[in-house]
Amino acid sequence: MLDRSRIDLAALRARHPGHFGGAGRNRSVAIVFGGALLLLLLGMADLGFFGLNTLTGIGKLWDVTVLMLPPEPGSWAMFRLYLWGLIETIAIALLGTLVAAVLAVPLGLLAARNVTTARIVTFLTRRSLDTIRSVDILIWALIWIGVVGLGPFAGVLAFATSDIGSFGKLFSEAIEAADRKPVEGIVSTGGGRVLGVRFGLLPEVFPVLASQVLYFFESNVRWASILGVVGAGGIGLQLSEAIRTLELRQASFIILMILVTVAAIDLVSNQLRFALIGKRGQART
Repeated sequence: MLDRSRIDLAALRARHPGHFGGAGRNRSVAIVFGGALLLLLLGMADLGFFGLNTLTGIGKLWDVTVLMLPPEPGSWAMFRLYLWGLIETIAIALLGTLVAAVLAVPLGLLAARNVTTARIVTFLTRRSLDTIRSVDILIWALIWIGVVGLGPFAGVLAFATSDIGSFGKLFSEAIEAADRKPVEGIVSTGGGRVLGVRFGLLPEVFPVLASQVLYFFESNVRWASILGVVGAGGIGLQLSEAIRTLELRQASFIILMILVTVAAIDLVSNQLRFALIGKRGQART
């Protein structure tokens, strides 16, 4: 046990001022927290959270929920239409994600500082990826619908364009965080820098890149349902039509189909991610 009488508190306070803020520091934290809470309440009041519309809306939401039960497709022909729309949604998300991932690999290499020695190339690549990533996927969908017309092809292009920016950033960060020893070993034996990247760097980061692609595919399946509302193909078109015509039981059936599909894809992608991470750990050992 330490003898507290021998501890020089003044010296400790001088050496570690951040740990001895005392009441003044706690008061500052309380003021900041109180100000943030007040700002939140004022914002909610301005948006009408505390008005009668909120209570009325909750009552209407319950009425709509009752009208949506039990979920039913309406007919066998409608079920086949919804099933085809769901398959189209998965195809849009899959193709868009894969196209973006393939195109983002060279961009990620150009944006990685430990691969590209020309700083101007790295800077321009990173800023280009930032520009692409700053535009929301719904905006890209509307742009591509205006270019190629309505349909799933516009949805694929929207996903491919939007995900290139995100994949490029994530891939470059994974490449920069990779172990340099395999690359250095290949280069030291006369393999050259290109072969070092091909056989030393890419196998090292491939499980991480594949895990990110799987996660984006799972997320894009949900987004593909939304893109269908604006005309980019998929089951979203049938969902918006069912809501517009007040076929609420059919709308709930479509929502249930989307939930089951997303849950199944999430289960499979999680298993694949764990398998890739496990193989990566075995390769390192």
